[in-house]
Amino acid sequence: MTSNAEPGPASGKGHVGASGPTASLWLHLLKISAAAAAAGLILCGAAAMILDGGAAALSSALGGLLVMLFFGISLLVGHYVGRSNPSGAIGVFVATYFIKVVGFAIVMFVLGAPQWLQGRWFVAGAVVALVLWQAAEIYGFSKARLQIYNDPEDKGETRA
Repeated sequence: MTSNAEPGPASGKGHVGASGPTASLWLHLLKISAAAAAAGLILCGAAAMILDGGAAALSSALGGLLVMLFFGISLLVGHYVGRSNPSGAIGVFVATYFIKVVGFAIVMFVLGAPQWLQGRWFVAGAVVALVLWQAAEIYGFSKARLQIYNDPEDKGETRA
């Protein structure tokens, strides 16, 4: 069979390999997103340490770690729920998001901010982690191989 789009050699009956779906998509996303955010936090923490000292570096790390925890919980839920109930994963994501927002808000209001926390560096660390985490997730999703159709059954045919 040939394509009528452009002239060229006739297509053959040779075997075309398929890579298959990405194994453990959510854990892969967690790994690359956490690595990207951690690398950014190291740089942000170094800048904070140089400019404003240890409390600033710790504030930056805390802001970034809070963002990483927030998003990491979602990916872990996706991993565990997605394996057993892929169609119900979105509903669980929504419920988890609501619980996280309310839970983190309660914790933040109850505990409050410690005196040593520098808000500017806390926000800087959170923003760095957020941007790099999301960029890594987008990259990971763009490279994911999601199988949407079942593989054709081999009906005793041999391939040349």
